[in-house]
Amino acid sequence: MEELPWYPEGLDAEELAFQRLYGPWKVSTPAEAQALLTGYDGDWWIAGGWSIEAFTGVRREHEDVDVSLWRRDIEKLRLHLRGRYDLWSNAGGRLKPLTDQRPEQPEDADQIWLRRHALAPWEFDLQPNPDRDGRWVFRRDPTIDYDLDDITWRAPDGVRYLNPELAIAYKAALSRPKDEVDLAATLPLLTADRRTWLGDMIDHLHPDHPWLARIRP
Repeated sequence: MEELPWYPEGLDAEELAFQRLYGPWKVSTPAEAQALLTGYDGDWWIAGGWSIEAFTGVRREHEDVDVSLWRRDIEKLRLHLRGRYDLWSNAGGRLKPLTDQRPEQPEDADQIWLRRHALAPWEFDLQPNPDRDGRWVFRRDPTIDYDLDDITWRAPDGVRYLNPELAIAYKAALSRPKDEVDLAATLPLLTADRRTWLGDMIDHLHPDHPWLARIRP
């Protein structure tokens, strides 16, 4: 096969095919996200695998860093990054740049990818989150909302992370091998109340999910 030296080594076939179509990805970290958003006047937090690693201390490989922010603040973020990063909305693989002329995020787009320019790798995967009267809306069931301070926590370096039980509840829909690893690392560290919440939520979202037997032994 033709050598592609600009892609990271060790990519599996599926990931390489993805990156050949959309461009290479740089694996960024929460510390780099914090540097990126220094001076940004809006809420943001880390979800996904990095939020699990921050809570458990168990190291694992990461494909990207999932940065969440309020959907209502996308334009505020674009102005904060203007001249440094380009923002591209992602609606099911359909990418569209957010520009001065067309800054609106399409209604069906639930991700924003960041890169410095067209020849640079993607660096950050942003996940705009809806709110209801300032409260965080759970995208797995939009009838549910919480105060942001109740479903996030701050690490000593100031980075805000999604609570581990919320991150696991999101991961239940796919149950990939890495999600199984995250579940195993997280469960022993959850308080009884958080474990009960997680079991009840997965039962609500996926009543026959095999994780329920492990969460509710």
